[in-house]
Amino acid sequence: MATPDDSLHDIFLPSGQLRLELLTPAAIEALQEGVRLAQQTHWDSVRSPHVFMGLLSRPDRSVCLWGQRLQADLPCLLDQFQELFYRDDGTEDSFLSLNREFLSDNVIRLLREAYLRAQESGRSRITPMDLLISLFTASRSIVAECFEKSIGVNAAKLTELAVIAEHAGRNHQEDVET
Repeated sequence: MATPDDSLHDIFLPSGQLRLELLTPAAIEALQEGVRLAQQTHWDSVRSPHVFMGLLSRPDRSVCLWGQRLQADLPCLLDQFQELFYRDDGTEDSFLSLNREFLSDNVIRLLREAYLRAQESGRSRITPMDLLISLFTASRSIVAECFEKSIGVNAAKLTELAVIAEHAGRNHQEDVET
């Protein structure tokens, strides 16, 4: 049985709200943009492609470096994903938020995996790269499947490029701070 202390170890509060203090400002911005894009593409819940679209819409330095390594135009990639995941039968009027009840099971797993990844890296907050890498390493990732089907790049290569970009972005940040 869950105890009140269990909520201290989860990314959600007992109310279902995402614990925003566990995310960097850039990760929060990307997730909020993902919520907006889920509404704009007429979905009634936030799904993993929406998280990816949010990362593309509000890329931090590391996400930009990943795009460069992939030789991808991020705004063009965002447009393609918006087209691919647009629903004619949905409504843009649905209310969505960063609350567990509005997130798909895959997004909930993604957020928990990203938090675990951050902790294993010695960080207390989820970064956009934790989200991106967790998207690619998830089993049966629809985002990774889209890349493999459209341009032949598999999840392992996407993850490799993301990890390289993450390290390059971190090294750049350390250079700026010194």
